Amino acid sequence: MIPHETLSEDEIIRVSQAVCDALSADDDHLKREVLTHAGNRWSLGIVHALGVAGTLRHAELARRLDGVTQRMLTRSLRQLERDGLVSRMDYREVPPRVEYRLTALGKSFLARMVPLWTWLLDNSEAFRSARNRFDTDREIGH
Repeated sequence: MIPHETLSEDEIIRVSQAVCDALSADDDHLKREVLTHAGNRWSLGIVHALGVAGTLRHAELARRLDGVTQRMLTRSLRQLERDGLVSRMDYREVPPRVEYRLTALGKSFLARMVPLWTWLLDNSEAFRSARNRFDTDREIGH
């Protein structure tokens, strides 16, 4: 674990290279697959909804994720379950009752995403300014 609180950004970047160099090909592949959840709208939405609300059924999750299709929700839940971030409890009842909740690993994942979201919000104006400068320079032909 890299001690972010005690290192400068340059030191963290230097240490991160050692971590990357130590990854095996299998670890690197796993890292890339699991990190897709961090950039996936629906995966993050599911993890966040379960983190905030606790245990939810499929339909309850769908109501909380505006615009998600049933197919995409099911697919995302299966991948999150496969990676150990979400657990699925099928009560084998009629009508079917299936509930989802975050695992300890899922809670850990969510807790590590919150600082990134905070950083994004703290720097949102800088992102907007950079995009405006870039777009303006492109229009002018620089």
